[in-house]
Amino acid sequence: MDLFDQNNKKKDSALLAPLAERMRPQTLDEFVGQHDLIAPGKVLRQAIEQDKLVSMIFWGPPGVGKTTLARIIAGETRSDFYSISAVTAGVKDVRKIIEKGGFNRRLGKRTILFIDEIHRFNKAQQDALLHSIEDGTILLIGATTENPSFEVISPLLSRTRVYTLQPFSDREVEAIVKRAIEKDLVLKEMNLRLESDALQILLHHATGDARIALNAVELASQLAPLIDNIRIISKNLLEQVMQKRMLIYDKKGDYHYDVISAFIKSIRGSDPDAAVFWMARMLDGGEDPKFIARRMIILASEDVGNAHPQALAVATSAFTAIHYIGMPEAQIVLAQAATYLASAPKSNAAYLAIDAAMKDVRELAPEPVPLKLRNAPTRLMKDQGYGENYHYPHDYPDHFIEESYLPENMTQKIYYNPTDQGYEKTIKERLERLWRKRKK
Repeated sequence: MDLFDQNNKKKDSALLAPLAERMRPQTLDEFVGQHDLIAPGKVLRQAIEQDKLVSMIFWGPPGVGKTTLARIIAGETRSDFYSISAVTAGVKDVRKIIEKGGFNRRLGKRTILFIDEIHRFNKAQQDALLHSIEDGTILLIGATTENPSFEVISPLLSRTRVYTLQPFSDREVEAIVKRAIEKDLVLKEMNLRLESDALQILLHHATGDARIALNAVELASQLAPLIDNIRIISKNLLEQVMQKRMLIYDKKGDYHYDVISAFIKSIRGSDPDAAVFWMARMLDGGEDPKFIARRMIILASEDVGNAHPQALAVATSAFTAIHYIGMPEAQIVLAQAATYLASAPKSNAAYLAIDAAMKDVRELAPEPVPLKLRNAPTRLMKDQGYGENYHYPHDYPDHFIEESYLPENMTQKIYYNPTDQGYEKTIKERLERLWRKRKK
């Protein structure tokens, strides 16, 4: 095989790659979006252009250019580039690259190790990177869709700089798609035309993910009918290709926590409509219904509390019910529980009570249990005064005796302050009546 044949084979191989790979930008000037990071004068661009790089982590949703940007950095700085995925690679793979990095460093050449989905590395795997980053053997670029604060160990975070990448705007996705149609060798030969209403459907479904948009265009181009030597991608064709809006919902990702937060706050704010909307978003994204039910059990105590004590029973019953019946019927049970909790009167008095008590327990000197409150199962304990002067409340009117059950120097402490909401108002009135007796 001569050189001409080899070049043709490489070209044919490149054309077989997915459209998203074929259209991957090669330089900073070709890169679309992320202006806060790589526009002229911005911090990351200056670091690249001045060759003053430090190890970094790119945090952002799928399809926003994390891998592309890492490759561009390697190309712009003429570094040896090694790419691995934390899903399939392990410490052994990392150590091989570190060895190559050590060899390159002796030659005065930088080695960039790109780890996709770095959050999937466990602590030991992340620990294996620390020394080689510290001594400059490798420059690490990690990519993650999850919050590094939760998924990356602190020693590694302290050695890296985190850059947040945002989803592409509709205008940016449109620019990426139009560039592909105009510049890609395969699509150019097809003489494609993307109708304007089809473009709007594409942007709506892509939700800022360029890879989704390009994959949809590539598939649609293969199915588009040829009319007067033009392949037209219509709205109907694109809807068939996309089938269903691809909502951004990673069950383990940061967006996952954003949606559950919106759900909880909607219930806390007594908005059943918003609560069922965010619940639908989670269920449609494949969220575990038991996770939703567990959060409602917590909320039933934290945010409804004694204003409506039945709320805890409803939330707990919902968890049991979905365990028995499963999806899709479980969503009806979840909806009932969510709307019930959202509509119930609210009180966080119990939550504030335990929070304040825990604070005192942690900050104040430990107090001994008063002798009168101690059990006395043995003669020796009785002789030492355990249980002495304890009054049994059921022997007194209202089943109450003017007694203090806190340590002696804490008798004025009040942790639970019931509100006037729901049943808690009844609790408050009873306690105030009893406390008046106690004060007398």
